[in-house]
Amino acid sequence: MKFFQNAVDVFFKGLGDTAFPVSSVFCEFTVGGHEVSIKWYGVIIAFGFLLAVLFGGRMAYKWKMSLDKMIDVLIYGTILGIIGARLYYVVFEWDSYRDNLLDIFAIWKGGLAIYGGIIGGVIGAFIVCKVRKLNFYNLLDIAAMSLLIGQGIGRWGNFANQEAFGTNTDMPWGMWSEKIAENITYNASTLSEHQIAMDPNGFVHPTFLYESVWCLAGFLLLYIICKKLRTFSGQVFLCYGIWYGIGRMIIEGLRTDSLYIGSTNIRVSQLLSAILVLACLAALFVLTLRFTKHPKPIEGVDFFPPDEEKKPVKKRKKDAKPAFTAAEESEAATSTAGAEEPGTDASPDESKESTDQ
Repeated sequence: MKFFQNAVDVFFKGLGDTAFPVSSVFCEFTVGGHEVSIKWYGVIIAFGFLLAVLFGGRMAYKWKMSLDKMIDVLIYGTILGIIGARLYYVVFEWDSYRDNLLDIFAIWKGGLAIYGGIIGGVIGAFIVCKVRKLNFYNLLDIAAMSLLIGQGIGRWGNFANQEAFGTNTDMPWGMWSEKIAENITYNASTLSEHQIAMDPNGFVHPTFLYESVWCLAGFLLLYIICKKLRTFSGQVFLCYGIWYGIGRMIIEGLRTDSLYIGSTNIRVSQLLSAILVLACLAALFVLTLRFTKHPKPIEGVDFFPPDEEKKPVKKRKKDAKPAFTAAEESEAATSTAGAEEPGTDASPDESKESTDQ
């Protein structure tokens, strides 16, 4: 078994001639005469997925959500997430697959889009939640934080493959490798079509790093919101849409491998990010306003708004008697006065009877 194969030297502008060997293959071995290789990309993605699942499971346990149902969500959400990620990519790269449809199923060759994965995963989760009677919006809040963990770690798989980089830059963290230079040269015509000028010998933006840092910072932010500011189910997921959408919209503008709408220069992920941010902002504003005016406990979580906890609860006295009406009081007073006047024939019992009516 051989480890860390297919290495390439990576240089950073601020570090001069210092080279960092980065391998794309974790290990290689032979099984039944066939050479098998495990890519670093797959290992890193799996590690990020595992941490995301562990975090999600822990949150579900704290929120008293059924772990059995959560496993169903994980299985079907993952399956539909992979399908969605692949279909999303294929739709916007149809010219590359229209003449060889079997290549659509060759996901090991690359071609998965994160937005497609999120859409597919959410659809899968929604179906399972409806069938298994699970709170969908609480699930989305957990998924939002878990997604940022997986995305933040998974992006380092792009570094191992020396892909998902950006345009040329003079920043000290700009990176360069022979693999990047070959990629730029190979895609020169495509880049020119979209008016992107690239120098194969120049340093490029490590956009995978930007997105990784953005996602991990977003996880910390959303976790604080969840612990301190969460007032309704779905709030954290809306914050995720705003945070990730803003970051992706900016970072996507630097990348050289974007998917485009037809023959235009409109990047699919940038447009979708803008729509996502606006939609989530609007929904967050409306729902926050509603729940501020009419606070309710969050289903599935032992949480009550602080202001509601401080309000004194008015209790009705057990021995309290109903108040008489003005007419009843007047009648009772007249009857009592008549019984007490001298010369009347009313007996004490009759007087009492009149008073009790």
